[in-house]
Amino acid sequence: MLGTLGEKVGMTQYFDETGSSVGATVIKSEPAAVVQVKTEESDGYGGIQLGYKDTERKKLTEPMKGHFDKYGVEPKKYLVEYRVEDPEQYESGDEVTVGQFNPGDKVKITGNSKGKGFQGVVKRWNFSGGPKTHGSRFHRKPGSVGMCVEPGRVLKGQKLPGQTGNKKVTIENLEVLRSDEEEDLLVIKGSVPGPRDNLIQIRSSND
Repeated sequence: MLGTLGEKVGMTQYFDETGSSVGATVIKSEPAAVVQVKTEESDGYGGIQLGYKDTERKKLTEPMKGHFDKYGVEPKKYLVEYRVEDPEQYESGDEVTVGQFNPGDKVKITGNSKGKGFQGVVKRWNFSGGPKTHGSRFHRKPGSVGMCVEPGRVLKGQKLPGQTGNKKVTIENLEVLRSDEEEDLLVIKGSVPGPRDNLIQIRSSND
């Protein structure tokens, strides 16, 4: 199993052979193309560079145009790299599909979580807040954040209000429930990071 990229379609119910239903995420993963093969001799390590999602040539920078021309691959919108033990089994232009995944395989999914904007400490860090009674004037505030004399400053790492979400998140050991190579679909048990249409990276949990 190598890995690939995909886009989150949404969540649904999946019924297994016993009739039990579980929450599952559907991922649309079009065939990715091998762009560059990296070997110990040329790059110091073994790896595969994959290109995902066709894009217009005019949207690329000149260095990227030259990169795709060098390996004879159509321009791609996204590039991602995977370490592999035997990169020489691949060649530039080879296609990588969801057919590499089988039901029961364990994968790890990486993507950006949903952005929540600027939030207070109750939502961002699950602070309990102050009394809810009339006149308390301390409902959702963070409270004291530093010391008066020593050290006389706010310590690094203090939990404060700020930007919430929209961070890179990786979830490991998710089970593949179904792999449909004809429809380019992958069904994963449980949830994956981000909203619909979020770009996600799929890799083997053994990596």
